[in-house]
Order: sequence, then structure tokens, then C-alpha cells
Amino acid sequence: MPRPSYLVDTDWIIDHLCGIELVTRKLRDLEPEGLAVSVISLAELYEGAHYSRNPLHSLAALQRFMAGLVVLPLDEEVCSLFGKERGRLRQLGRTVGDCDLFIACTAIRNELTLCTNNRRHFEMVEGIRLLPSQG
Repeated sequence: MPRPSYLVDTDWIIDHLCGIELVTRKLRDLEPEGLAVSVISLAELYEGAHYSRNPLHSLAALQRFMAGLVVLPLDEEVCSLFGKERGRLRQLGRTVGDCDLFIACTAIRNELTLCTNNRRHFEMVEGIRLLPSQG
């Protein structure tokens, strides 16, 4: 498995699992360069699967998809980046949800480009690299 180049945000994985062809095609195109997911996204995805209309089906689909991804943990460096960036944003009177900020800091710490539809949530995070918009 190649060293990941991209961190896939929760929303892209949900879109893929819901059959959004544009996202599925883009993930397939990026796969040779290596895909990763934050443990935070994985937790969000498990919540969605457990409380979906068909949890067994949703959990199986999630597990099939995750078989091809590297799961990145929260480590001390991610936590340090989180604390620094959260404080900087607070001083500016801005906020990013904790889950999104942990995902962003995971991307920064691992030098990955974030694949997300929620650019507005991430653009204010210093040092983040975002995949260009698809539309």
C-alpha cells in the first residue's frame, strides 16, 4: 500500500457509500496515490452506520470501504496542532467544530491533501491543503 497522499473527509465517504458517482470516480482516481481517513471520521461513520435504517448493511458497506484505507490516529503532534490552531481561531473570533479541526490537524501533521465538500469548515485552518473543488 503506498504512503497516503490524501485524507478523505467523512462527507466524501458518506457520498461514496450513498452512490454519488462523482465522488466514487474521484476516489478511484486518487486511490493509486494512497488514501487515508482520520480515526475521527471513522468514529463519525460508525455512528451513522449504527443509527442508519439498516445498520447491518451500513456496517458491512463501511467495513468493505475501509479495507482499502489507512486509518490515522490522533497522536501528540495532532493534539498540539489542534490546541495551537483552536487558540488562534478563537483569538480571531472564529470557530471550527472540534471533529473538523482534528481532521484538519491530522491532514496537516501527515502532510496530506484533504478531500472534502465542506471547504468552508476547513479553509480558515492555517496550513491546510484542500483538493480543488469538483464543480
